[in-house]
Amino acid sequence: MTAGEFDDVWRRETPHVLAALVRRYGDFDGCEDAVQEALAAAARQWPADGVPENPRGWLVRVASRRLIDARRSDRARVDREELAATREPVDAALAPAADEPVARAADDTLQLLLLCSHPALSRASQVALTLRAVAGLSTDQVAAAFLVPSATMGQRISRAKSTLRGAGARFAPPTAAELPGRLDAVLHVLYLMFNEGYATSGGDRLVDALLTGEAIRLTRDLRLSLPTELDAHDEVAGLLALMLLTDARSAARVDGRGDLIPLAEQDRTRWAHAPISEGVAILGQVLPRGRVGPFQLQAAIAAVHAEAPTWQDTDWLEITMLYRMLDRVAPGPVVTLNLAVAVGMAHGPEAGLTVLDGLGDDPVMRNNHRRHAVRAHLLELAGRPVEAVEEYLNAARLTTSLPEQRYLNARAAAVRAAGH
Repeated sequence: MTAGEFDDVWRRETPHVLAALVRRYGDFDGCEDAVQEALAAAARQWPADGVPENPRGWLVRVASRRLIDARRSDRARVDREELAATREPVDAALAPAADEPVARAADDTLQLLLLCSHPALSRASQVALTLRAVAGLSTDQVAAAFLVPSATMGQRISRAKSTLRGAGARFAPPTAAELPGRLDAVLHVLYLMFNEGYATSGGDRLVDALLTGEAIRLTRDLRLSLPTELDAHDEVAGLLALMLLTDARSAARVDGRGDLIPLAEQDRTRWAHAPISEGVAILGQVLPRGRVGPFQLQAAIAAVHAEAPTWQDTDWLEITMLYRMLDRVAPGPVVTLNLAVAVGMAHGPEAGLTVLDGLGDDPVMRNNHRRHAVRAHLLELAGRPVEAVEEYLNAARLTTSLPEQRYLNARAAAVRAAGH
């Protein structure tokens, strides 16, 4: 079994194994630790013994044993364990079988998403914990999504698990009154999950199609599970449209060697037309209702790109307008980065650089590779090659994505060569 195959099984089964344990024992912190131990045991045994016929069942059994052993080591918890056993059905620890309806498995993951969005946690902790425990991202990947050091993120996730334990959080659907408050965090998680799959923060591949596919599946399931009259329903639809419109470009984003192809150079005949059509249709349903949020605005921007037959035909004035609207609704450094590009394309690179200058004093963005990459791009367009080369090299040095490193170093070399 290769490392990639193990990662696929791990990502696919972890939410269901964790759901089975949390449903049975109710201790999210202890259950998550037990699942990690079971996965470590699988990593040791499966390469030699082969993947079990029912990997989910194997993981549930091993994780349950680890959890029970940990509880028995603390004598104060024995009575609580026996009491829980009398209250729960004996098969409560079993994950959904392979032949059970997909809806049950999807429901498990959605319930975990909602559980991790417990009101006892801060918004940042809700999102971080869910990305780690449910989406299967590493602590380094979660830290990259939040633009903070890995050690800081590890502490945040540990505190979140302890807080859930202290709050007595159970594996149960939130009430109708609780649901709206939890959905914002769930949507943020799904958005970051998709982004990590679409442009991985580290490693030797640019796209993780399994992660983007899972994010799309969960968002689609969430949309189907919510009443249409709920205000958040249109934002869920907007997020789904954004994912579909963005993911449609995946096949054209890398060349045969796995290297990055920027949007301006992509072969648009390789874009997938079915998800583009679906995404545009979804926007056509929700935008007229007027409950427009940040995900719908981002989807509208993606639709402008998707409907432009060529890079030169892109309506940058409309994209700039949409980004300014997004900046008012949901301001943030990533929005500013994208606004700088749009302004640079619509009104000239110097205007884009002026927008970007606003991030210069942001301590989080000062050493973020994307800020340097955007600045390099605008400097290149402005005819300032020496500065552009320096910024491309800065960006390449700061990113941990090997495809991005190769692309940024190649751009630096090309600009340097053109300047001589």
